[in-house]
Amino acid sequence: MKLQRIGEVGAERPIVVDGEHAYDLRALTGDIDGDFLAAGGIAAVAEALAADRLPRIDIAGHRIGAPIARPQAVWCVGMNYAAHAAESGSAPPQTPVVFFKTPNTVVGPYDDVLIPRDSSKTDWEVELAVVIGRRARYLDSVEDAPNHIAGYTISNDVSERAFQLEQSGGQWSKGKCCETFNPLGPALVPRDRLDAGNLRLRSFVNGEPRQDSSTADLIFGVDYLVWHLSQYAVLEPGDIINTGTPAGVALSGRYPYLRDGDLVEVEIEGIGRARQRCRDAVWASAAAPVQA
Repeated sequence: MKLQRIGEVGAERPIVVDGEHAYDLRALTGDIDGDFLAAGGIAAVAEALAADRLPRIDIAGHRIGAPIARPQAVWCVGMNYAAHAAESGSAPPQTPVVFFKTPNTVVGPYDDVLIPRDSSKTDWEVELAVVIGRRARYLDSVEDAPNHIAGYTISNDVSERAFQLEQSGGQWSKGKCCETFNPLGPALVPRDRLDAGNLRLRSFVNGEPRQDSSTADLIFGVDYLVWHLSQYAVLEPGDIINTGTPAGVALSGRYPYLRDGDLVEVEIEGIGRARQRCRDAVWASAAAPVQA
């Protein structure tokens, strides 16, 4: 059971894929968003599937959008794999390193990634993304966290390393919030359908392997991150948490940074595979970015 959104940008509609068939969810909800998740939408979908109440739909040829509409926050955890911290020149953190991406960085899993103007170091990062399903505020324990998780998807936490580390003044957001810098999807898999603590995640550039690791190597696990963040902020339904990336990025010095025409693929077992073509951002004017 995988929840998806299909259609052109701004006009996506909700579906669920179960086995070899896709089903229209518009009888249950207008979209897959925070309100849907908070109202027990995933359980309602499972019930409707079991009762054979959903119409089949042909999704061939349709664009697949991000599986969550309009997240109000995209939380990100840095250096959450020891090997990636080492290749970044840092010791493993003693407490989660947290930063934000603006929600408008979120695009579909097969949409183009735009290389920013004046970029020299655009990088890829495959990550397990947690989707919040219930409001999480001052959770009492790590054991409370699963009840607040709707499910999981794939994030490519695209980063411009010169903006992030050389032009940042100590904060990372300049290198994290460029347009299209958070491809998400292709599907939201409910929490109870995956073991988030032991999933293989990989990335490829132009067909060549880059990252290959497991969420078993996370320094701070999924449940801990949800609990930890709830001590500092209120997590709302539909929020995204990018949980960190393993070793094998261009920042390591082992691989070239991304350029126009490069193809990035990211995959996590049990969720699927996403693919983005890199394109130079083209500007018609200082105020009007357009995609190449």
